[in-house]
Amino acid sequence: MNKVTVKIEGMMCGMCEAHICDTIRRAFPDAKKVKASRTRKEASFLTDEPVDAAKLEKAITDTGYTFLSVGSEAYKKRGLFG
Repeated sequence: MNKVTVKIEGMMCGMCEAHICDTIRRAFPDAKKVKASRTRKEASFLTDEPVDAAKLEKAITDTGYTFLSVGSEAYKKRGLFG
């Protein structure tokens, strides 16, 4: 599983965060734990498949926000005690 973090400029409120989350879910239906933060200017989600950065950038820019960068790292689910 991969954790994808996207740096985004232009989110101003909670509705902007929701808009970004909906955009990511539409572009990548297998995305899990989709979160966006206007204060950190980023969104993150988990996915089993590698993410096409160009597709993600197009989805973000088509909604009116500024795509800055994307990063991906391996994600290991931690257990209750671990």
